[in-house]
Amino acid sequence: MRTNYLFYGLVCMVLGVVSCSKATQVPDNYLVLASESVENDADWQKVVTALQEKHRASVVYFQNSPADAMDRIRELNPRYVAVVDKPENIGRESVMRLHKLSRLVDDDIFADFLWGYITGYDAAAALKMVNNSTEPLVIKNAVATITEISSAKWFDRFGFVDDHVRGLWGEKKGPSEPVVKDTIAPGEVLRKFYDLYAEYDPDLVVTAAHATQRNLEMPFSLGNLKPKDGKLYADFKEAPEFLKESGKRKVYFACGNCLIGDVNHTSNSMAIAWMNGSNAATMIGYVVTTWHGRNGWGGLKYWLTTPGRYSLAEAVYLNQQDFLNQQYEWNPKMLTVEFPFDSTGISMKFGEARRNLQSIGIEEPTMDQIGFMHDRDVLAYYGDPKWDVRLQEIPEENDFTVKSEIKGKKCVITVTTRDDFDLKRMAGDDFKKEHVLDLPFSYFFPKRLKNPVLAEGQSWKAVVDENFLLIYDPGFEPGKTYSIVLDVE
Repeated sequence: MRTNYLFYGLVCMVLGVVSCSKATQVPDNYLVLASESVENDADWQKVVTALQEKHRASVVYFQNSPADAMDRIRELNPRYVAVVDKPENIGRESVMRLHKLSRLVDDDIFADFLWGYITGYDAAAALKMVNNSTEPLVIKNAVATITEISSAKWFDRFGFVDDHVRGLWGEKKGPSEPVVKDTIAPGEVLRKFYDLYAEYDPDLVVTAAHATQRNLEMPFSLGNLKPKDGKLYADFKEAPEFLKESGKRKVYFACGNCLIGDVNHTSNSMAIAWMNGSNAATMIGYVVTTWHGRNGWGGLKYWLTTPGRYSLAEAVYLNQQDFLNQQYEWNPKMLTVEFPFDSTGISMKFGEARRNLQSIGIEEPTMDQIGFMHDRDVLAYYGDPKWDVRLQEIPEENDFTVKSEIKGKKCVITVTTRDDFDLKRMAGDDFKKEHVLDLPFSYFFPKRLKNPVLAEGQSWKAVVDENFLLIYDPGFEPGKTYSIVLDVE
């Protein structure tokens, strides 16, 4: 697939609706990659069969790593890939290798498929993950350890403990209720999180406190959640207590925690406990220490902005392609150099990181350039990448529509803005701007296109790939209609 880099100003065109033709589309194939140890285990093989039947998927087995199947991956050209494997086979390096592999199907810089690991405490837990991600889920209730979503506008019910002010917490008891904040003694923070988790029975948990593969700290080191036998417990001084679980499926997004996304080749890890005991059908987290946060916070920003527009996997994917493109614009060779992580995933080697960037001609690397390089391949996605899990729409923020139509060798994307359209809101409303720049206009194609490029005669600063379109500095204004025309084969 070809990538188009045409950087121009803005022009408005209004084109009529055209009929759809499949000739210019590529099938949205689903591929299940499974390890040899899964193939030889009857219980784990049931997980593969369930995915195969759910998605009419192709199945390919590998001996050592998914890279062994690269020829078949290129032949099948999937849009979605699920990697089924046992926890003892999954670690930091396997996640990083999968990121890199996803960009090797064709010759552009972008990931060619959306992917997720399917794993669990045992085969039954992995099968539960598959089954729990069959029907769509709309997020309504949430619990968090971060203050950035404490407005709770996305949720009917919400509880949080604050990672900025020691002892601050808050809750929203109903859809029309305000967020009420209060303070407690710092030593009570772990108990407060434990109680909020039980009371609000969240569809979504978002965290960003200190963590490792073996614990999640409440903010300011005021207590710990830890794994045991595939479940999570609060390590209270008086006596540990397992989290109270209703059994409902949920999403766990560790947008800013160190190391918590690293299964670390063991079923006794935080990641596995979230997926197993806490029933996270999707979990997202870093496999290294994190400090910049472009990948985790950026994925969350794409999901929160215009809520309901993207599934979680689509939001994470679009964010990653956006910041791959930004690295390419800084220096095309930037995607060929690596951040110098040590054997434990510790990421404080800034001097060596600077020298790596200087070796490709970036004489004075910025912290963003170092941070983007650091974050490139270190966010793990566990779960079915085709699962339709979304936030609720906020009607007053859903202020533009996007439609695409195909006829012959043209694809027309039409953007219509309402009279109350807000370009700043489309760009993310400054959410975590210290980590994530303004978002471009983005569009995840309903079906993959075949070799799309921006048609001549237009003036968009556009990046186009078979799966998506990004437009930087689009300049959209309220109450207007804009068209972006692509040539497709």
